[in-house]
Amino acid sequence: MKKLITSLLSKNILLLLVLLSTTLFVYAQNTVIKGTVTDARTHETMPSVTVSFEGTNIGQSSDNQGNYLLNGDGNFSRIRVSFIGYKTIFKDIIPGKAQVVDISMSEDRRTLTEVVIKSGKKARYTNKNNPAVELIRKVIAHKDQNRVENFNYAEYQQYERMIFSLSNLSEKFKSKKIFKNYQFLFTEQDSTAIGGKNLLPVYMEEKLSDNYFRKSPYAKKQVIQANKQVKYDENFIDNEGLKTYFNRMYMDIEIYDNNIPLLGNQLLSPIADGAPSFYKFFITDTIKDVTPQLIELSFTPRNTTDMLFAGKIYITMDGNYAVQKALLSVNKHINLNFVRQMQTILQFEKTEGGRYRLSQSDLKIDFGLNKNKGGGIYGERIVVINNFATNKPRPQEVYSGPAQMIAYNAKEKGDDFWKVNRPDTLKSWQANIYKNIDSLQTIPSFKRTMKLVTLFVAGYDDLGPFEVGPVNTFYNFNPVEGFRLRLGGRTTTALSKRYYFETYGAYGFKDEKFKYFLSGTYSLNDKSIYSFPQEYVRASVQHDTKVPGQELQFVQEDNFLMSFKRGLNEIYTYNDIFRVDYVHEYLNHFSYKFELKSWNQSPAGVLYFQNILNSQVHNINNLQTTELSMELRYAPHEKFYQGKLYRTPIPDKYPIFTLRYQEGIKDFLKGGYNYQNVTANITKRFYLSQLGFTDVEAEGGYIFGKLPYPLLDIHHANQSYALQLESYNMMNFLEFVSDHYASINVDHHFNGFFFNKVPLLEKLKLREVISFKSLWGGVREENNPANDPSQLQFPSNKNGMPLTYTLNNGPYMEAGAGVENIFKVLRLDVVRRLSYLDHPDAPRWGVRARVVVQF
Repeated sequence: MKKLITSLLSKNILLLLVLLSTTLFVYAQNTVIKGTVTDARTHETMPSVTVSFEGTNIGQSSDNQGNYLLNGDGNFSRIRVSFIGYKTIFKDIIPGKAQVVDISMSEDRRTLTEVVIKSGKKARYTNKNNPAVELIRKVIAHKDQNRVENFNYAEYQQYERMIFSLSNLSEKFKSKKIFKNYQFLFTEQDSTAIGGKNLLPVYMEEKLSDNYFRKSPYAKKQVIQANKQVKYDENFIDNEGLKTYFNRMYMDIEIYDNNIPLLGNQLLSPIADGAPSFYKFFITDTIKDVTPQLIELSFTPRNTTDMLFAGKIYITMDGNYAVQKALLSVNKHINLNFVRQMQTILQFEKTEGGRYRLSQSDLKIDFGLNKNKGGGIYGERIVVINNFATNKPRPQEVYSGPAQMIAYNAKEKGDDFWKVNRPDTLKSWQANIYKNIDSLQTIPSFKRTMKLVTLFVAGYDDLGPFEVGPVNTFYNFNPVEGFRLRLGGRTTTALSKRYYFETYGAYGFKDEKFKYFLSGTYSLNDKSIYSFPQEYVRASVQHDTKVPGQELQFVQEDNFLMSFKRGLNEIYTYNDIFRVDYVHEYLNHFSYKFELKSWNQSPAGVLYFQNILNSQVHNINNLQTTELSMELRYAPHEKFYQGKLYRTPIPDKYPIFTLRYQEGIKDFLKGGYNYQNVTANITKRFYLSQLGFTDVEAEGGYIFGKLPYPLLDIHHANQSYALQLESYNMMNFLEFVSDHYASINVDHHFNGFFFNKVPLLEKLKLREVISFKSLWGGVREENNPANDPSQLQFPSNKNGMPLTYTLNNGPYMEAGAGVENIFKVLRLDVVRRLSYLDHPDAPRWGVRARVVVQF
């Protein structure tokens, strides 16, 4: 009996164990969790959020729509949800059951605050024996192996979205009468979010591209397959220039680079080679419930006003020492203009080879004239990288050609294409931006506003097919013409996209002479002549005055402010010029220009043309030349904004090369001289990390042939009180001429590197600048009037002292030191002339001003 009972118990226990094991097995095989992750405040879906079973290495990331799917093989009871910049969440689940668990995540406001170490006694920070510094040195040592450039081949698809809005708008502002017809434009968000509660979106751009990389031979290429942007009336705004400017402000953030471009500045990366000398690092957390384990490394600038980041990076502890996530912001005291808040989140995903690559970045910046209050501009750029593949070589033609190419139909992709290929879904207010801006431009009050803004900023009054301006040239005065009135204008694309006409008429009340200009342009590529790339033919005639050697940058000679000059300002010529130009630009920013120019010039003011024949002085009424010229220009990766008058360059690190050749032809169109003139010019900006940047320009020229001095190179002088970067600010008009010369101009900006470290002065956000200019040249004996009386003699002043000289006695030099960012817009330089100080009226010192708006 006992044996029977024992046998039954054993069988029941065995059966119970089998049932329990089967149940656990079923549970283990059927724990499936799915759901959507959203932001608790904005209700937006959140991609790349890590969802894992608590206490395990089993985890997944949410996709671009915020959806996740998690499968488990264990008896799990909770999931862990984490994302940089947000509070970590734990959710209870039912083991062994398929279930839906939606997640709502709240921002962790502490992630944006500066790291603060609190203790009974404040310890002095040092790099020595500092585990955080030892860790960052290992990250720096492994940088190269963690870059995309470490792969032999890589390719991926990249989606970009950029949105700009007027931000921090008050209810009072929103309800103003002027916005009565614009209420449909406003949108709202959480009042604690960057940009404030009320936003007015004004710009949006989307871009989808295929990107290819090859290590050897090096090649990196982007093919833009689709591009969509808000477009304004071209009579008011250069849409391509606007896009270029915004993309320059919000460039890709490559944390593995030593320097990261931001708003035209270079900020030192927290993992730059020299980062430990500029940052303080702290280990603030160790995350052990993920694979690989992560170290949270916080960092802050040693000097809060320097061009540096603050934030956190998460380092993998698998021997790669790679960055898995990064949160970058800037200190509120940073010497960066107009920036109220800045936040960047970088997310990295593991590749098949075990390394990490960038999967998504989100850059947000809120701008304002006042950093603490008032309306401003909020901009956000999101980048999502998908379909990343490595070591898949492509045919040679994929890597060849320009670094960036645009598909022929990139701008023609419709809404259906974007709905399918956009990696996330636009919110309703985002989807309406394109339509809303189109509707806005049909409202008469908006058109009137844009006309007033264009008149104020660009100086033109749009009258439809014709625009009048520039208004700042309507009134001017000088010693030769006295009070001068001018009125002009030009046709617009409303009249024709192929034909353009421009004209002005002027009258001087002292010399009692009329001046005029008339040009006609024919576009050969069916585009506006103000759109890149240009190809056109232009013919023009002009009768007007000119100051020999005055070459102004982005300022017209008739500008009212140019009426005020120092020293002797009566050296003028009257000019009759007939010119025919052909210009052809290419997408790779190579261009060429051919020109035929017939030029008659006669002296005016105190200037005279005289030679000596048979010991008698002869006055020459005029000089006539006919010239054919060619100009070649190559500006790789050049960026600019096309204004109504000028192309305003957006500076970058790439050089610009220019080569000119001019051929004077005697007896053609009354030309009186044969000569050849060759000029070469190179300009480049050098970025020097925390020491700022240097703009360098080098130029050289040589004239072949025997010529009178007005036809030699008259070196660019500046007698105005405005600082001219490409002219000599302490040189007088017509002071130096050469038939061969070489020059170098250096302009260095420290971006406040020294001022930032001076107590009290640092609060003014001033920036240091120094400059140096040197010019070597000379006049050969055949062109020097001192050796040949038959040549036109150098002019003299009323006291018989020469006004014009050669550079045969050494280089002309001047140097300057100044302060910029005064009131955020003004640069003041003290300039010292260093040579030829014995010349009459040669200034030794001068103060020059320049208006510069920069971040």
